[in-house]
Amino acid sequence: MISEKLTEAINQQINAEMWSAYLYLSMSQDLYKKGFKGIAHWYKVQFLEEQAHAEIFINYLHSQDARVILAPIAEVQTEWDSVLAIFEDTWAHEKRVTAMINNLCDIAEDEHDRAAQNMLAWFIDEQIEEEENDRELIFQAKMAEGDNAAMMVLDCELGKREYHTPSPLK
Repeated sequence: MISEKLTEAINQQINAEMWSAYLYLSMSQDLYKKGFKGIAHWYKVQFLEEQAHAEIFINYLHSQDARVILAPIAEVQTEWDSVLAIFEDTWAHEKRVTAMINNLCDIAEDEHDRAAQNMLAWFIDEQIEEEENDRELIFQAKMAEGDNAAMMVLDCELGKREYHTPSPLK
């Protein structure tokens, strides 16, 4: 049986995942406005992934017969100075999400909740991948900085991203 403390923390994580989705949708819109339709698409896929992450947590609470409480989503930034600034903000944000996932793991461990620990293991792996991707995007943007042709290639490449339902939802 899931504890109240872990239920509350997972509900907070659901809100954080929805806020992340909203943030990435906002980034997508700013990129689209700036003419980076491929990178905007990449962030639209991120938006979908973050919604799916929230759904995983919601489904987990349902499986534990725990209450899901959807809180208001806080306002997000709507404009950035550059593609690089967006990539850097993304990495900083994902590091905060990693810290939140680690906190959930600590609570699950303290509560001896093996089911939650098992579910959270997928998120640990997901965050490793997210942060690695973000570092690579920053590297690529820095390499392309000041070179319009290189930025257009990066835009084109990122525009090829396809959405795949995260593993726990398959």
